[in-house]
Amino acid sequence: MESWEMHLWFGDYLDALNRHELDAIREFIDPGVRRAHLPRGAEAWIADLAELFHAFPDWRWKRIQLVAEDDRIAAHLRGSGTHTGDYLGIAPTRRHVNVAEFAMYRVANGRIAEFTGSPDAELRAQLTG
Repeated sequence: MESWEMHLWFGDYLDALNRHELDAIREFIDPGVRRAHLPRGAEAWIADLAELFHAFPDWRWKRIQLVAEDDRIAAHLRGSGTHTGDYLGIAPTRRHVNVAEFAMYRVANGRIAEFTGSPDAELRAQLTG
């Protein structure tokens, strides 16, 4: 894909995320996706998102910056939502959180094949601090 196509592709992916449509999100993820420090595979990724969406039913991402080159995307996003369900072993706090996310994606055949991103430390700190 050309750089401009990667930007459009990522916009569609972000739209699916913000709608919390797991089946639509799955279409953007390679079944064998590798994620740094996280379980491999699309089903593990979908399970993690389902847990996030259950705990934060109003969770949304906003794109701050996006750089696309060759088969790589670097994204700076802001994620936010209200904690109303268990998440990462933390009981609901009703806190509204707003966290920065920095992520690198490798896209192959229109699907995310590799991902590495900032950990959940900032989110955990806002829920427990």
